[in-house]
Parts: sequence; structure tokens; C-alpha cells
Amino acid sequence: MIVSAIVAAASNHVIGDGAGLPWHLSTDMKYFKRVTLDHHVIMGRKTFDSIDRPLPKRTNIVITRDLLYAGTGILVAHSVEEALTIAYDNDETEAFIVGGGEIYRESMAYCDKIYLTRVLAEPAGSVFFPELDPATWELSSSEAHPASEKDDHAFVIEVYTRKQ
Repeated sequence: MIVSAIVAAASNHVIGDGAGLPWHLSTDMKYFKRVTLDHHVIMGRKTFDSIDRPLPKRTNIVITRDLLYAGTGILVAHSVEEALTIAYDNDETEAFIVGGGEIYRESMAYCDKIYLTRVLAEPAGSVFFPELDPATWELSSSEAHPASEKDDHAFVIEVYTRKQ
């Protein structure tokens, strides 16, 4: 099983302000949906709460420390390792880590691939994506998108693979 992180991060590594995304990028949201559709998506409880519903046509795994946590339409795990085991046991081919900041940090050692949308802006925020170590990650593709009516900022969709 491939373990991937998928994230939109600003030039200053901001991914959120604790309440959601600090931008609207319709093109990137469509890309996120297309890439993650029919796969397991793994997220922390705060990220799940900010979305406020399971992502459709995906197996949603929510990581929480709360042993009594439950929800409709989700699977619950208590660690990144447990979430990945659930995906693996369900014969997943590519599981996606979708946030938030703490879950990204905890999962980086397991990731084989990173789908990184670099938002060309520097918003204020309190949640960050870790900086990628060039000794560990190799850029395999890059696609620039201008700001538009549907996209608040210009951005670049980059895909990284772990160096062997």
C-alpha cells in the first residue's frame, strides 16, 4: 500500500488557522477530490470537525485520543499506525493523510508520496505543514495554476516521491 499525504500549504507553510482553510481554491478542491476518490482518507478529529461530515465516496478514518469517540460514516483510530493498519487490512492501494498539522507531522515517516499544493500567498495561521527535506523528497511533477475567479491565489501542484 502506498501512503500519501495530500495538502495545500502556503509559502510560509500555513495550512490553516484552527478553523479551516485561509483561502478558497476551487481548482485544487477538484484535484483533491479526483485524487482521493474511492480511497481511504485519514485525518485528525479537529480536521474532521472542520469538514463537519464524512467525505463522500471515500473511507474516512478519524484519529483521536478519545477512546469513546464515535461518529456516523467514519472509522475511528487512535494512532496513525492504527489508521494505516485499517486501510491496509481493507486492501487499500493508496491511503491519503489529509490533515491536520499534528497528523501530518506524525505520518511523515510513513509517507511514500506527497501531493503538495503550494499556495503562493503568506496568510496568518496557526497550523503548519512540515518543511520537506530535499535529501528525502524528490519532485516528480509540477503544474502551475494562476489566480482566477474560482481561485483566490496562484498555486502550484507538486508531487514528491520519497528518495530510495
